[in-house]
Amino acid sequence: MIDFHLDLRSGVSPYQQLVQQVQRALRLGLLSVGDKLPTVKEVVAKLAINPNTVLKAYRELEHLGLVTPRPGVGTFVTRSLADESLAAHEPLRAELHAWLAKARRAGLDAESIEALFMTTFREATEVTR
Repeated sequence: MIDFHLDLRSGVSPYQQLVQQVQRALRLGLLSVGDKLPTVKEVVAKLAINPNTVLKAYRELEHLGLVTPRPGVGTFVTRSLADESLAAHEPLRAELHAWLAKARRAGLDAESIEALFMTTFREATEVTR
């Protein structure tokens, strides 16, 4: 089951953060077809957000064809976003963990690591276009 979290500093609306987290989990194979999402009540209790925010996110996911609600039972994943690149994820994740540990040993805090990664990611993405 997915464990939702919110970043109040991100500038992204809470409902959109929930949608993005489900999409990421589907892309990374952390959620599979048939998996149940947390109930609205569970998400509200964990994140202290308005139930309508969670409902809006779940409706958006339904509109995207990723989940389907089953009244009285829950909301279930109906489509995956994982592709053939999924097999490459674990070795890359291990390398990224090693890089993160190296960055921490070099004295970078979480915000500096994120800034360095995102800047480098954007630069690399621009080069490949």
